[in-house]
Amino acid sequence: MSTVDKMLIKGIRSFDPENKHVITFFKPLTLIVGPNGAGKTTIIECLKLSCSGELPPNARSGHSFIHDPKVAGETETKGQIKLRFKTAAGKDVVCIRSFQLTQKSSKMEYKAIESVLQTINPHTGEKVCLSYRCADMDREIPALMGVSKAVLENVIFVHQDDANWPLQDPSTLKKKFDDIFSATRYTKALEVIKKLHKDQAQEIKTYKLKLENLQTLKDAAYKLRESIEQDQEKTESLKIQMQELENNIQNVDAKIHHTESTLKDLRKLQDQISTKTAERGTLFKEQQKQYAALAEENEDTDEELNEWKTKFEERIALLESKIGKLEREMNDTETKGSFLKQTINDYIWEISKLQTEAEVHSSLKNERDSTIQKLFTRNNLGSLPGVPFSNEIALNFTNRIKTRLMDLEKDLQDKKKSIEMEVKVAWDHYMDANDRWKDIEAQKQAKVEIKRGILKRIEEKENERDSYELQIANVSLSHIDEREKNMRIEVERKTNQLAEREFESNIRQKQSELYSIEQKIKALNREKDIMAVDSEDRVKLSLKKAELENHKKKHQKIMDECKDRIRGVLKGRLPPDKDLKKEITQALRALGNEFDDLNSKSREAEKEVNMLQMKIEEVNNNLSKLNKDMDSRKRFIESKLQSLDQQSFSIDSYIKAFDMAKEKRDVQKSKYNIADGMRQMFDPFERVARAHHVCPCCERPFSAEEEDEFVKKQRVKAASSAEHMKVLAVESSSAESLFHQLDKLRIVYEEYFKIGKETIPLAEKSLSELTEELDQKSQALDDVLGVLAQVKTDKDSVEALMQPVETADRLFQEIQTWLKQVDDLEYKLDFRGQGVRSMEEIQLELNTLQNTKDNLHNDLEKLRDEQRYMENDLSNIQIRWHTLREEKVKAANTLRDVKKAEEELDRLVEEKSQVDLDEKFTMHADSNCKSNNMVPIRYVNCKLGGPDRMVKNKHLAEAIGPLSKEKEKLLSDYDNLKTKLDCEYEKQAEQKRNYQQEVEYYDSKKGERLKEHKEKQSLSESQLQSCDTRKQEILAELNKGKDLMRNQDQLKRNIEDNLNYRKTKDEVDKLTVEIELLEDKILKIGGVSTVEADLGKLSQERERLLSELNRCRGTISVYQGNVSKHKIDLKQTQYKDIDKRYFDQLIQLKTTEMANKDLDRYYNALDKALMRFHTMKMEEINKIIRELWQQTYRGQDIDYISIHSDSEGAGTRSYSYKVLMQTGDAELEMRGRCSAGQKVLASLIIRLALAETFCLNCGILALDEPTTNLDGPNAESLAAALLRIMEDRKGQENFQLIVITHDERFAQLIGQRQHAEKYYRVAKDDHQHSIIEAQDIFD
Repeated sequence: MSTVDKMLIKGIRSFDPENKHVITFFKPLTLIVGPNGAGKTTIIECLKLSCSGELPPNARSGHSFIHDPKVAGETETKGQIKLRFKTAAGKDVVCIRSFQLTQKSSKMEYKAIESVLQTINPHTGEKVCLSYRCADMDREIPALMGVSKAVLENVIFVHQDDANWPLQDPSTLKKKFDDIFSATRYTKALEVIKKLHKDQAQEIKTYKLKLENLQTLKDAAYKLRESIEQDQEKTESLKIQMQELENNIQNVDAKIHHTESTLKDLRKLQDQISTKTAERGTLFKEQQKQYAALAEENEDTDEELNEWKTKFEERIALLESKIGKLEREMNDTETKGSFLKQTINDYIWEISKLQTEAEVHSSLKNERDSTIQKLFTRNNLGSLPGVPFSNEIALNFTNRIKTRLMDLEKDLQDKKKSIEMEVKVAWDHYMDANDRWKDIEAQKQAKVEIKRGILKRIEEKENERDSYELQIANVSLSHIDEREKNMRIEVERKTNQLAEREFESNIRQKQSELYSIEQKIKALNREKDIMAVDSEDRVKLSLKKAELENHKKKHQKIMDECKDRIRGVLKGRLPPDKDLKKEITQALRALGNEFDDLNSKSREAEKEVNMLQMKIEEVNNNLSKLNKDMDSRKRFIESKLQSLDQQSFSIDSYIKAFDMAKEKRDVQKSKYNIADGMRQMFDPFERVARAHHVCPCCERPFSAEEEDEFVKKQRVKAASSAEHMKVLAVESSSAESLFHQLDKLRIVYEEYFKIGKETIPLAEKSLSELTEELDQKSQALDDVLGVLAQVKTDKDSVEALMQPVETADRLFQEIQTWLKQVDDLEYKLDFRGQGVRSMEEIQLELNTLQNTKDNLHNDLEKLRDEQRYMENDLSNIQIRWHTLREEKVKAANTLRDVKKAEEELDRLVEEKSQVDLDEKFTMHADSNCKSNNMVPIRYVNCKLGGPDRMVKNKHLAEAIGPLSKEKEKLLSDYDNLKTKLDCEYEKQAEQKRNYQQEVEYYDSKKGERLKEHKEKQSLSESQLQSCDTRKQEILAELNKGKDLMRNQDQLKRNIEDNLNYRKTKDEVDKLTVEIELLEDKILKIGGVSTVEADLGKLSQERERLLSELNRCRGTISVYQGNVSKHKIDLKQTQYKDIDKRYFDQLIQLKTTEMANKDLDRYYNALDKALMRFHTMKMEEINKIIRELWQQTYRGQDIDYISIHSDSEGAGTRSYSYKVLMQTGDAELEMRGRCSAGQKVLASLIIRLALAETFCLNCGILALDEPTTNLDGPNAESLAAALLRIMEDRKGQENFQLIVITHDERFAQLIGQRQHAEKYYRVAKDDHQHSIIEAQDIFD
């Protein structure tokens, strides 16, 4: 919540432009006191200007607000107001406004030169300055303070001249309250909402018409899309049918391909049989050659021969492996012999080395025994057996010496540790005592510092007491009491004198007379205004009648021009003017619907005609294509026939040529088969004749000569039949080739025949049917187009008529409006005034009343000036009286301060004496310690433990010396003993090393190793001899194996020849079997003629399927044409994005309807909220006003006051306000009926109530001269009310009451110390510049 903290004023009105004057605003009360003309009200004016930017009244555009340059003796003066305040958010802000007033040659020029807001950045702590234009500043500061500008101007910071605004004229009061309630903004908002609601209702009607149009287009587009979907579905079903046909065609093609491949395989098998037969003959000849080349035919089986061959290889491999093995063994034997020779040499060297070490070991053993005897004798370690010692005994003695050395070293370490522990304990005792001494020394220094501080304070208190005594010496309490008594008597006399004059009753009487005269003046003005309004209404009536006649003429002219056309459209009927537009619109809509129906029918008929034309064109194209195909097939067949027979053939001779070629092929094939059968019988006949010596045909026996002759004849026939077979094969092949080429032409011929006899006649029949249907559809289309043209003409004529009809309807509506206005004005003028006075009489009476009002006003001002003079005189005397009372209070306070200072001095003297005693005791203890040659630490012992503690510390100090000496002696003995033992240890270690060498010799068992090496040497020599013997044996076996290798090649070649012969024989047998299998396959597949017949049937099926496929393609092209046309129609502008446009228009319509409903709800809600808010606030304000009036007003004539608000008209939220006073049961308007004091008090109470109601975020209230025109009791009750308000608000942190008054009594009543410690006194210095001084408030 916002508060004001501090304000700087410079160069404003009577404030010095060279010096800065600062005033700090306290919480909850800031009291400003000063005489008239001192500059108190300037503070309120500066606060108001800083916060709202409004200059005070009668400031002459700022010229009288800034310090006058003439007074300052300058051509230019500058003024500045700097206000620091807390915003509603609790943030510190500084507002700076600077001004300049310049004296020109003929006039003064006022200028606002700077407006700045300063604040602190909470993140960086830096000062941030923002410059504003004045208008922006005036909006920004009220927003920061959390209140409106109207509240700042009319409630918080109200100028003294405007303090009584609640009792001013009604228009001013209405404006003020409207601004405070912000009613104008909300009333305008309601009007805007209402207008917007009306505009949107008109838009909704337009959107509905657009939506109906789009719905029609959307339906047409839906029909087109539906047609497209149906055609596409039919197209898809035909495509599926075509896919099935294509699949069937592919299946038939696959079967044809399979049949052709089967035929090709049969021919391939025949070729393979002939190829394999030739290959078999060649291999048979090779077999005979191999048999002749065999050296010996082996009777073993193939497995046995292969096994022989495999084992032969294995034997050769084994023999080669054995030879390699013997060679490797030979090399190993030689290597082993050389290694054994090297080993024997090594053994000889090692044996010589071991013999030398045995001699050295014997001498070291004797030296060891003598050393052990010396050590045992020197250190008294015990008795010894006789020498020489064994190895175990020597090791035992050495361990005993090591154990003794370790025991001595351990004892020495223990002794050393115990001595160090005793020294450490003594040293710790010493350090502890020394630390305690240091602590006591620090306490001693602290006592000295305390004593010095006490002396200083004693000196200060003595100076303070002397100053107080000096002040008391200059004051005479009896004289002050006497002056204060005289002043009180003077105040009472002046107060009684002021009461005897009865200023309030005289002023109230004058105000009542003035109010009655003002009411008479208002009544006369109202009567005068009514007469002026009548004249204005008469002028308006004449103008409106002229405008009405003008509209009637225009309307009649349009109707005369369009009357015949309207009758033609409405079939001879002329409707009333109010229904004219409606019926013309209905006629236009009916014609539009009829036109749309006919248009859609014409498009459908046109579509059907186009489809038939496309079908006819497609059939013609198919006919021409079929004729071309037929001619191309005919030319192809005739050219092929001519190339085959080199003669000119027509296509009709193809069947004859095909039958002849087939017959010739069969004859040639039969001849070839017969000759081939005879050729195949010659060889068997010859074999039978040779084998059985009989004739193969008649089984007659042959003699040798007959047999030879028979065989010779058979061979001659076989040779001649071979030549004949070649000729027959060539002829059969040529006949077969001719037949195949003619057979390939058979498919083309069948297609040619089918096209000529079936396809072309069907197409010609379909063409004639389509042509007949096209003629019928074209006639129907022409009929529809004729009707459509007539309807379009009628529609265009009605559309041309719509504009003048709409103009006539608009003029008719305006005529009705003008008629209503003329009737209202005529009724208004007839209702008013019969017997009204003239304007001159009214004006004369107004002038008389105005003069009387001016005289009364002058008398009233004289009474107020006289009252103000007497009140100021009384106020000055009261100020002097209060000054004497303050002097008296100051003297009493000074006496109290002297007594308090003396008591403080006595207390400090006692403290000083106590510190002196402590210091003496400390010094005495320290001197005793020094006399005993002790360090200062003993003082601590005196304080903390007494004599026993001192004796104990002394004994500890004396015990440190002997302990140190004993420590040094023990350390010396330790070092000597350690040195001695180290020497003995080194000797013993040397002896140990020698002993270890001896032990190592025995551990290594070198004697045994010597014996072992000699045995190994003899063994190696025997192994070397056996190696030489084995070497000779291996050499003999190796030579024998190489001889065996040379005798195996001949056997291997014989086996390979037998195997090759048998392999060739097996291949011949295998080819024989394969030839027989191929012949069986040919028999299983069937003959070539059967396969060729199947191929012909499949070709016919393929042609049928192709014809069906072409028919489906033609139908699809028709459907696709329809789809393309419909899609082109859909691409027209009227159908483009029709669904989106319809949907967008629908959304726009619905959202506009919803928004319009929301506007209606918002209008009603805002209207009700405004009424409720206004009623609630007015009730709250009147409640606070009633409570404050009853608490404050001391008169008995007015029970309470209230603010009454009335609505100015039905359906509006504009209110008029007036202040009413309740007197008994009567409720009277207060304006003009109350005294000046009552007016001031009522205005103050109303401002307090408004502040309580509207200043929730700003707890500031400034009162400028609140006691003006108030008598003593009412002023006191006002002070009591303000005190109660401050007491109620003491827990409210941001409550600030700023009171400016010249009434010293009123200031004393509210200026109490619990509310403020200081108050400000405003006065003028010697240069007549206003100054502000802060003074303490005394109870």
